[in-house]
Amino acid sequence: SVYERSGAYQLNVVKMFPSGVGELQMRFEALKRKLDALGMFDEAHKKPLPAFPRSIGVVTSATGAAIQDIRTVISRRWPCRILLYPAVVQGPDAPPQIIRGIEYFNHVHPVDLLIVGRGGGSQEDLFCFNDEALAQAIFHSTIPVISAVGHEIDFSISDFVADVRAATPSAAAELAVPDRTEILGRVDALQHRLQAHLGGMVNRKHI
Repeated sequence: SVYERSGAYQLNVVKMFPSGVGELQMRFEALKRKLDALGMFDEAHKKPLPAFPRSIGVVTSATGAAIQDIRTVISRRWPCRILLYPAVVQGPDAPPQIIRGIEYFNHVHPVDLLIVGRGGGSQEDLFCFNDEALAQAIFHSTIPVISAVGHEIDFSISDFVADVRAATPSAAAELAVPDRTEILGRVDALQHRLQAHLGGMVNRKHI
């Protein structure tokens, strides 16, 4: 306001809130409270991951590091088909494209497991994963979903609503499939136990 007689200006603050990252954080917290109140984060709704998936759908950028990391880790650990649905993973166009990817694997080309996410970035870069419509798509997916967004310290709404949250795309790949070496070791141990048991039975029969 202006006091005309002396030409003095006065700033009257009616409402204030943090700008930039602060505003994004407020939007994140508001949506988190809303979806939590609807029960969308409840453990009762979490679907178990398949023990031995034969096919995994990945919704992420076709050119980002995330898909390369996922392919590298899975190929090393377990033989499995990896199908990519390329999607923008930053900006306003990202949520509808990621949603279409989730719906594609649910209704057009079924897979055993879904990985949705991207590599690290700023809070603004990752904010597309704090979209309510995307959260609904993940929640209603009949296929188990691993959310892998950003780095270990980053959390998104997608992380909370997904069946499993992975700290990074590489960690998601490790959670998605078993370790072939470990499984073969367990099978080998069971084989030795079975042979020893059968050998003992044969010896007792001979006695």
